[in-house]
Amino acid sequence: QVQLVESGGGLVQAGGSLRLSCAASGRTLSSYAMGWFRQAPGKERELVTATKWSGGSAYYADSVKGRFTISRDNAKNTEYLQMNSLKPEDTAVYYCAAGRSRLDRYYYSRYEYDYWGQGTQVTVSS
Repeated sequence: QVQLVESGGGLVQAGGSLRLSCAASGRTLSSYAMGWFRQAPGKERELVTATKWSGGSAYYADSVKGRFTISRDNAKNTEYLQMNSLKPEDTAVYYCAAGRSRLDRYYYSRYEYDYWGQGTQVTVSS
């Protein structure tokens, strides 16, 4: 079992940047498919980016492609979501999630993930 803790959220002006962290404990992140989701008030939780447990390139939602980048520090067992050129519509609670390595593909659905962090608020002002 893995425990996930997000950090790095905050208030930023449009056009600014934030870097979110997802620190894992209990098991190594490389054992899991990973995803970042976000949920704005009154909206469904949506997938932002995903990586396969086997590694390789990441998937990015069209809304963040070219602006958000995922990376990982294996020594720290931490995944990072670098968010640049932020827009007011990026305002949401951001969650990282881990899915057991059942299938070697991106996990697109929130229901494919087994472990979730507590979330971190990102607010982008116009």
